[in-house]
Amino acid sequence: MQPLIRFTADYTRYVLKGGARFYIWMACLAALSIAMLYVYYLQNTDGLIVTGMTSQIHDGLYFANLVFLVGVAAGAVTIVFPAYVYHHEGMHKVTVLGEMLAITAVVMVMMFVFAHMGRPDRLWHMIPVIGIFNFPNSMLAWDVLVLTGYLILNLICGFYYLWGKYTGQGVNKKLFMPLVYISIVWALSIHTVTAFLISTLAARPMWFHSVMPIRFIVTAFAAGPCLIILAFLVIRNTTKMWIEDSAIKLLATIVTWCLGIALFLTLSEVVVELYPRTEHANGLYYLMFGLHGLTRLVPWFWTSVALMVVSFVLFLIPSFRNNMKLLPIACVMAFAGIWIEKGMGLIVPGFIPSPIGEVTEYYPTFVEWLMTIGIWAFGFFILTILLKGAIGILQGEIKYGGQTAIAK
Repeated sequence: MQPLIRFTADYTRYVLKGGARFYIWMACLAALSIAMLYVYYLQNTDGLIVTGMTSQIHDGLYFANLVFLVGVAAGAVTIVFPAYVYHHEGMHKVTVLGEMLAITAVVMVMMFVFAHMGRPDRLWHMIPVIGIFNFPNSMLAWDVLVLTGYLILNLICGFYYLWGKYTGQGVNKKLFMPLVYISIVWALSIHTVTAFLISTLAARPMWFHSVMPIRFIVTAFAAGPCLIILAFLVIRNTTKMWIEDSAIKLLATIVTWCLGIALFLTLSEVVVELYPRTEHANGLYYLMFGLHGLTRLVPWFWTSVALMVVSFVLFLIPSFRNNMKLLPIACVMAFAGIWIEKGMGLIVPGFIPSPIGEVTEYYPTFVEWLMTIGIWAFGFFILTILLKGAIGILQGEIKYGGQTAIAK
């Protein structure tokens, strides 16, 4: 017990130390997180009427971010798989950083669940046995289970690995490696089940097709690595830890292939839906061109397409993809494009028109935007803490029985 207490104390002491840039960064994230608590208070006192969601469109910006972040969490497997299955040396050195990202993403998913439910007193229904969990009939119940399991797996694998580094004893591979392989398969399950959560709704033609899980996985393996690449480049420029070019280049290659497949699947869906142009294509038609004069989502769709296509072309150029100064441009564009495509460009059009033919538009209110920004800020707050502590242990600046170094 004493080593565990010492580990916690040393980890905390190291994370709390930093320079002016670190404190400014954390203060800005904390301020946005406090603003999030204020709008959450408004939701709980005035109800979800303060959002743009209605009886016709009851899943909006919150659920869109939830779906997207499940993909970001699953994207961490693009580090774990090459490291432990193909024994990629550059990836193996930074595997634990990907697990920290996965932990953060799942925490943010849960926060968006809280925001979307409106009132915290409803959350007890998400607890098996105690609440009305409706397992195994409810796909939402399956989603809760796989997300919780994935969070637990990454917590165990990530912090057990750091514990081994901290104590100098290493990890017990007979215990550790099976958990790693389970987490790899589990990563695929979380986004597959999330895709089933919406694609099994027969009354929503926009979502009701078997390609949805495949689209979810390929976009996850594009958006997740984009964020990881950006994080790695920041770590290289702001800390003593050097992340090898080979790891970043491999992630960029994965993004290139998966982004290309995602664009192909999107184009295929457009052709299949719009060529016969039945009433089942109205959701996609509304997204692309508008419906009955309502065009709020049209700019979102074409912006997403432009960002994804341009970033894909840039990724195809070796001189651009392998340039560590230019690569962030393509990563940001791809990440933003997929965020729109899997968020506002997927969730909202599924409700327009409704199963009975109603056409109602949705647009997020200030409360929703501030809540979303606040949750993302809180997520980056957690991610900063997790990554900083992990880097300290990997660099040997936090170790058992030694004096913990002060982070710069």
